[in-house]
Amino acid sequence: MLHFDIAIIGAGVVGLTQALALQKSGLSIAVIDASSSEGAPSGEPELRVSALTLASQNVLASLGAWQHISRDRLTSYKEMAVWDKDSFGKIHFDAKQVQQPQLGYIVENQGVKHSLWQQASQSQNIEIFAPNKISQLVFGKQESFISLDDNSQLSASLVIGADGANSLVKKLAGFPQTFWDYDQHAIVATVKTALPHNNVARQVFTPSGPLAFLPLWDEHLCSIVWSQDDARAKELLSMDYSEFNQALSVNFDMTLGLCELVSNRQSYPLKMRYTRQWVKDRVVIIGDAAHTIHPLAGQGANLGILDAAALAEHILKLVADDKDFSLAKNLRPFERWRKTEAAKMVASMEGFKRLFAKEQPVKKILRGMGLSLAEHTPFAKDKIIRHAMGLSGELPIIAQHKVQKS
Repeated sequence: MLHFDIAIIGAGVVGLTQALALQKSGLSIAVIDASSSEGAPSGEPELRVSALTLASQNVLASLGAWQHISRDRLTSYKEMAVWDKDSFGKIHFDAKQVQQPQLGYIVENQGVKHSLWQQASQSQNIEIFAPNKISQLVFGKQESFISLDDNSQLSASLVIGADGANSLVKKLAGFPQTFWDYDQHAIVATVKTALPHNNVARQVFTPSGPLAFLPLWDEHLCSIVWSQDDARAKELLSMDYSEFNQALSVNFDMTLGLCELVSNRQSYPLKMRYTRQWVKDRVVIIGDAAHTIHPLAGQGANLGILDAAALAEHILKLVADDKDFSLAKNLRPFERWRKTEAAKMVASMEGFKRLFAKEQPVKKILRGMGLSLAEHTPFAKDKIIRHAMGLSGELPIIAQHKVQKS
């Protein structure tokens, strides 16, 4: 039986961020995952990418992982354009508004995971068990016990569930969950555009769902996230490349000229999940295990990274104060902190989803007026952009980013 102070279930971006954020605690840490590292991405762009905020970048840089991400596959975006299709409503953001060189970064999920994995593998107090499936997980009064598929036996004072939306930890801990189905699928793919993207992230709201173009390192390549009602998504996925290219270009108002698929198309169902309890004695959940949101603002990965940074900050304080970091009563402040941030994001995404859904004339007028008002109100626009970049709000210390002066 191998004993660890903390066992993190899940070696994705959130789980590995959690492990690295705790490496200076002096605690022994096990990270368990059913898959192993896939290595750094190479060749064609990966289909799953994230738009990382400056707050997330600051966390990854503080942990020594940002430096491992290949600069050849990292794209900073300096502007963002959002508009309502067939409407006067539009808004434009520029990093210069907040004296920053960029608004954020577009990076492949695999690239972030690989960089974190590299850094974690070099840490003396982090041991990675992968690929290893969990055959049994039992929460005890003093510690938890984990059996792996290779017959390894582990125990831990605290189990952290960073194992995604279908979390085993969440299920076994019996945490109650609120959820609803958006009745949409997100289609992801890589496309080549006739016109250069100029490092601008773009999103158009259509009656059946938002369509985002995220700039990649090649000025004519973008990663798309096209959220559509289930029936329309099925229809789009069944189209041949020529039909899909035409539909994509038209729905994007020909903003970047003709678009051409240069990858396969993948899709995944969109659901909102909000876990109403995150902590019990000996167990806590973070990231997608605790919440999943609509991808229209691209904040899912950022929320998870900040969960991990916040939990590490709180555990480090408990260790410094010689308090038991595995007790629910000592973890409640973390739970209140991050549940509040997650609830705000869930509510705002649901509001956007409902406001921009369907082609109702009254809603369309309200959307146009709202976007135009925000576009021409510097205070409101500044507040929106700072929050989206991770420059405001209650942030973990390692995520805090001082605005650069021009």
